[in-house]
Amino acid sequence: MALPIEDYALISDCHSAALVGRDGSIDWLCLPRYDSASLFGALLGDENHGRWLLAPSEAQATATRSYQGDTFVLSTIWTTSTGQVEVLDFMPHGDRRADLVRRVRGISGSVHMTQDLRIRFGYATTMPWVRQLQGESMRGLVAIAGPDAIVVRGPELRASDHRHVSHFDIVAGQTIDAQLSWYPSEGEIPPAVDIDAALASTSRWWQNWASSCSHEGPLRAEVVRSLLVLRALTHEKTGGIVAAATTSLPEQTGGMRNWDYRYVWLRDASLTLEVLLSHGYEVEANDWRAWLLRAIAGDPADVQIMYGLSGERYLPERELTSLPGYNGSSPVRVGNGAVDQFQSDVIGEVMVALHAARAAGVRETEFSWPLQRALMSFLEKNWRRADQGIWEVRGPAREFTHSRVMVWAAFDRAVRGIEECGLDGPLERWKTLRDEVRADIETRGFDAGRNSYVQYYGSTALDASLLVLPQVGFCAATDSRMLGTVAAIEADLLHSGLLLRYRTVSAVDGLPPGEHPFLACSFWLVEQYARSGRLDDATELMNTLVGFVNAVGLLSEEYDVTNGHQMGNTPQALSHLALVRAADAIVAGLAAQKTRTSTVRGVLL
Repeated sequence: MALPIEDYALISDCHSAALVGRDGSIDWLCLPRYDSASLFGALLGDENHGRWLLAPSEAQATATRSYQGDTFVLSTIWTTSTGQVEVLDFMPHGDRRADLVRRVRGISGSVHMTQDLRIRFGYATTMPWVRQLQGESMRGLVAIAGPDAIVVRGPELRASDHRHVSHFDIVAGQTIDAQLSWYPSEGEIPPAVDIDAALASTSRWWQNWASSCSHEGPLRAEVVRSLLVLRALTHEKTGGIVAAATTSLPEQTGGMRNWDYRYVWLRDASLTLEVLLSHGYEVEANDWRAWLLRAIAGDPADVQIMYGLSGERYLPERELTSLPGYNGSSPVRVGNGAVDQFQSDVIGEVMVALHAARAAGVRETEFSWPLQRALMSFLEKNWRRADQGIWEVRGPAREFTHSRVMVWAAFDRAVRGIEECGLDGPLERWKTLRDEVRADIETRGFDAGRNSYVQYYGSTALDASLLVLPQVGFCAATDSRMLGTVAAIEADLLHSGLLLRYRTVSAVDGLPPGEHPFLACSFWLVEQYARSGRLDDATELMNTLVGFVNAVGLLSEEYDVTNGHQMGNTPQALSHLALVRAADAIVAGLAAQKTRTSTVRGVLL
């Protein structure tokens, strides 16, 4: 059985990622990309679905984990009755290979270690052919199945009932290394990693990247770690930003809301871009914009809400029978059926992000503005279409208020691109459409009886996505209609102090009811509180939320308040970028409060 989701730590080389459990087992690894088939899949089953355990043999051993500074080099300090040992887990960055390193260092006494390697390629569908590595002084195994091959070097591994095990003792001052390298099975076995050099260069790269963060505030450590997570989920070669490192971690144990998030959603990637830009990361903005231009090139009518890491369009959703699911939560899905949905809000998110890039000094290219004009031409003809909305509902298409607000934001940023940046385009037509969309929202998306915006036209239901309205400039956080909406959301969607996305007991999403509070939504509420002057409420809720990060600062998608566990895919880009926005809003609110206090004192003096 897999560990609680919060007991996993991420390591990444910005091409793929692995999840390392508190017990020393790597239970999730897809190589060479985030969206490749797993070779360790115990996260969605048990140890027989693939894992790599490296830990003390003593059952009573205890572990303390942390990242080494602002890196994704994971340090686990094991304490046993006979001594203490450290295991460093990392994926070397910048070597254009798919490697994973596990370095064992004796700290005190002597510790007996166990290694248990179970290789299951293709989402645990394939048992590889394994042989001992020949012709090298270093011991190792070569495992091959179909297109995939790995070489594992380190302490001698012996076959035992479809697994490979080893036992060794390590004493104070001693270092023993193990390393895994993936390569295409038709290729040559790659040489061993120079671990000392790889560790130094990887640590230096992550620390240099983190040092550019411009945030200063009481939650700087959480902000920096969240930005690091966003970078760790960004594919270095293509610029694509995946929504999470995993597939099918359930939103509710035993439920069917299990989705594959290892793809690039235009919405999530756009929001990530805005956050990175606001903290000084312009290189990533250029890389993502280049990815966007490649991915959506062609007829704007063919724009999808999501793509593969290289801009792949064909991402059919299928169910795997080879993996039983996290703690039995099935089905396990690969691909995502939402790829075929129409979600009008994504064009708004893209336009908002690209305007933010312009404001940050990122220049338009000969292709980037024509692409935006083409998107706007499509939106002109299709903005009244019902859609599946931000939550990708699998029920009937509706006129979601949030979607219409993002349509408004798209026209607004297009207009501002002309007025503020001197770009060419049909200014008056876009201004007229912007006003028309606003009037449509205010007339049909607002319930005067509740004094609140609603989830979709003709409904009285609430949706946490309405908290985005001030974020994109549709209205002020202090606007009376927005304050009424916040009050209604608090009344309808707060659950044990956290926000649900919406009430799943309604038929809106076409799925059986049941999910936990959505962390990003609660961070949006923090931002709303901070920007509307409720700083005490913002700080209180923020402190609660950051208390849910795990021992190494990671957040998944949702939180089970009753049982105290993270739920959903992890680490979740949307949760972490919303954390950063919320922290920024609190800093801005505190600064504004200080300014007001100083002004009052000046008048009094």
